[in-house]
Amino acid sequence: MRIGLLTEGGYPYVSGDARLWCDRLVRGLAQHEFDVYALSRSQHQEDEGWIPLPPNVRRVRTGPLWMAEDDEVVLGRRARRRFTEYFGELAAVLCGASGGAAGRLSGGAPTSEADRFANALYGLAELAREEGGLVGALRSEAAVRTLERACRAPGAHRAAREARVPDLLAVAAHLERALRPLSLDWYEDDGLGAVDLCHAASGGTAALSGLLARHFTGVPLMVTEYGVRLRTHYLTAPDAPPAVRSLPAAFQGRLAAEAYARAEVVTAGNTHARRWQERCGADREKLRTVYPGMDARPFAEVGESPDGADPDTLVWVGRVEPARDLVSLLHAFAEIRKQEPRTRLRIVGAPAGPEGAAYLGHCRTLAAQLFPDEADGPHAAGDNPVSFEEVGGPELPATADAYASGAVTVLSSVVEGFPLSLVEAMLCGRATVSTDVGAVVEVIGGTGLVVPPRNPRALAEACVALLRDPERRARLGAAARARALELFTVEQNIEAFHGIYLEIVARAPVRRVLLDGAGEPLPFAVPAEAHVPVRWTAASPRLARGGPGWAAGRPVRATTPVPSPEAAR
Repeated sequence: MRIGLLTEGGYPYVSGDARLWCDRLVRGLAQHEFDVYALSRSQHQEDEGWIPLPPNVRRVRTGPLWMAEDDEVVLGRRARRRFTEYFGELAAVLCGASGGAAGRLSGGAPTSEADRFANALYGLAELAREEGGLVGALRSEAAVRTLERACRAPGAHRAAREARVPDLLAVAAHLERALRPLSLDWYEDDGLGAVDLCHAASGGTAALSGLLARHFTGVPLMVTEYGVRLRTHYLTAPDAPPAVRSLPAAFQGRLAAEAYARAEVVTAGNTHARRWQERCGADREKLRTVYPGMDARPFAEVGESPDGADPDTLVWVGRVEPARDLVSLLHAFAEIRKQEPRTRLRIVGAPAGPEGAAYLGHCRTLAAQLFPDEADGPHAAGDNPVSFEEVGGPELPATADAYASGAVTVLSSVVEGFPLSLVEAMLCGRATVSTDVGAVVEVIGGTGLVVPPRNPRALAEACVALLRDPERRARLGAAARARALELFTVEQNIEAFHGIYLEIVARAPVRRVLLDGAGEPLPFAVPAEAHVPVRWTAASPRLARGGPGWAAGRPVRATTPVPSPEAAR
C-alpha cells in the first residue's frame, strides 16, 4: 500500500521529534511505499538536512512553519466577507462567545461547539484552496480586529475579555502559524489524494494536514501521539498572559477533538497519553496503545553480562534540563553518602538548549557545595564523588557504556512522557529507581523501585536499599530486561502499526481507478485488502482489549449464489 506520513519538526530531518521511530517504521515496512509530508520548525533544522532515506520513500514534500512568505493573494469583496465570517466564528468558539451566522445550520438551529469549529475550519480551508492561500489574510489587521470582536462579544470568558493589544497580536500570530497547512498545495489528487492512508505522526499541524486531506479527497486518517500537544502547550507556556495561554490551548483542544473524531484509529504511546486523549474527546473504540520501539541490539552485550557494573555507582542518563530535577537527585545523593560513603554518582547527558546549559551550571555549583573535593591524604588530589559527563568521550563511547558503568540507574524527573532512558536501562538489565511521573509505572511494571517526585529522602532510601542488596538488584535487572524485550522493541512496534494499516485499508472504500500510460486500469493499484467483500460489524464488548476492531463480530458466513433453473438441470 501507499502511505502518506505526516510529520511536524521531525522525520526526515536530522534533528527533531519522532525522527527515530518514524525512520524505524519506514525501514521496517519495506514492502510498502511512503510519501513523506514534513513541516519544519526552524531554519536551523532545514540547514541540517535529512537523514538517509530508504528506497521505499517515493517522495518528500516540505513546508516551513517557522516562516511564510506573503502569498500575494488579494481577496475580493466576497472572499473577504467569507474570511471574516469563518475566522470570526473560529475565534468565537475559542473565546466561548455565542455563534454568528456560521454557527447555525441551514434551518436556523444552533449547532454544537464542535460543529461550529469544524464548519469554520473547513470553510477557511475551502476558501484557501479557491484563492490560493490565506497567509496574507491571517496576518492582516482585519484578522486581529476580528479576533478582538470575538473577545469582546457577549459570553466570552474572562481571559478573552481581558486580552490587551499585545495579547491579541500574540494569539493572532499563533493561529496564523497553526493554520498554515491550509495554504499548502498538498491536497490534490496527485498529492495526498494519491495515497491509501494518511498517518499523522503527531497531533497539531500534522494532524490538521491529515484532516484536510480527508476533507478534500476522502483519504482515511490515522493519528499517533507519543506526547499530547495540548499537554505540551500547558507545560511550555506557564508564565504567559491568561489570554495567550487559554486561546491557543482552546484551539489545540478543539483541533485534537476534531482529529480524534475524524480519524479511523488513534494510537497513544502509553496509558498516560491515552488518558489525555480520552479527556480531549477521543472515542475509546478507536484508541490503541502502541509503545515506542527501541533498538535492543546496542544494549545486548551489556544486558547479557550484568556482572561488570561497579556495585557502588549510581548512574543518571538523559538531557539536562529543569524538568529532570537533578537538584533533588544531588540532595538525595548527599543522604546516600552519609550511609554509603563509597558511593559515586555519574550524571551523563548534554544540556537541552540555553536553559539546559544554565541549569547544568547551577547543578555543578550545587555539587561542588554539597561535596567538597575529597582526598585520601594531605598530598593526594581531591576527587568529587559526582561527575558530569557526556556520551562520546573516551570513557563513555556509547550510551550502553554509561548504563554499564553503574549498578543502579536513577530517574529523578518531575515531568516525563514516555521515559526512553528508563527503557534503555531495562534493556541493559539494570535495576532502577524512578519517580512516579508520566508513564514510569506503566513502563516499569514492578521491575524497579518507584518513589514520589521531589522527595530526596525517599529517593535516597530506595537507592540505599538496592546498593545494599546485590541479589535483589540482579533479580530486578533480569526481570526489567525481559519486560523490555517483550514490550518495547522495534519489532513489536512495526508489527502493531502494520496490523493497524491493514485494518484501516480493509475498512476504507476504493476511492479511485488508477490508469497506466495507455489509459487502461492499472493492475494491483489498490491493496487487495480493500476488496474484501464483507460487511464489517461493529466492535463487540466481549473482545479482549488490544484486539483489532474488525475481529469483534460473529464470523461472516460465505454465501453461495442460487443457481438458475437451466444450471440446475
